[in-house]
Amino acid sequence: MDPAVWIEGSLEFAIAEAAGGDCPPLLAGALRHSVFPGGARLRPRLCLSVAMACGKGDREAALAAATAIEIIHCASLVHDDLPCFDDAPTRRGRPSVQAEYGPALAVLAGDALIVLAFETLARRLASRPQALARLVTIVGRAAGAPHGITAGQAFESEPAIDTALYHRAKTGALFAAASEAGAAACGAPSTPWRHLGAYLGEAYQVADDIRDAAGDENELGKPVGIDVKLGRPNAVRDVGIPDAIRRLDELVEAAVESVPLCPGRERMHELIRHEASRFLPEKLARRAA
Repeated sequence: MDPAVWIEGSLEFAIAEAAGGDCPPLLAGALRHSVFPGGARLRPRLCLSVAMACGKGDREAALAAATAIEIIHCASLVHDDLPCFDDAPTRRGRPSVQAEYGPALAVLAGDALIVLAFETLARRLASRPQALARLVTIVGRAAGAPHGITAGQAFESEPAIDTALYHRAKTGALFAAASEAGAAACGAPSTPWRHLGAYLGEAYQVADDIRDAAGDENELGKPVGIDVKLGRPNAVRDVGIPDAIRRLDELVEAAVESVPLCPGRERMHELIRHEASRFLPEKLARRAA
């Protein structure tokens, strides 16, 4: 079965549990709006790809981790769009959660999703406590402080921003967690796989900076020019489009080279290059080049 089908089905099951029963209808709607329809699902796909590359392992544990990571990612987007941060009216080509349901419900939906991510791990891995402990630690570290996405968002409130730390936490943390969790779910040493996720996360951030600086809002499905408007670090502003493109290419190749020895190493090389080729829309890639 296509891993994308596994991911969507697993997310659907998790959201149905959270948004069912006596859940307040508006909150239920905000939860579903937060997760569906999704984006590229890069993080859960990375998690499952690493698990498959490592060989035989616990597919259910890998899928639980992939689901939890994507739920936390969706929560981060909901919070990122709030008036106190980006005040974004659109996300994924339609109204953001705060625009559709209001800031109060957006805060609550994001909070509920973070809790749901860990509840998903606990429920699905209750009979495998060793795997549960490893994966909760990996996912929790990527979600919180001092190096997770919460810390990444907090850097935006600091008077001075360390660009490397900011990008590593806000974008790289969940990518690194996805690659590490995929290995951990299979019982493989997980630390070496963090490098893959970290490189991919930084590459994605550079691509996002290019999209923000030179993209088209209608094509991307979200506002552009936010970094300049809010005075945030941006690779294009720092070095220009050509050098940002070169940096993106370097990071992708570093990600390829970082893949540890494993049964599916060559296949992982192909997947990384294929996925990275989609980081920038075709028109923007031509324009940037």
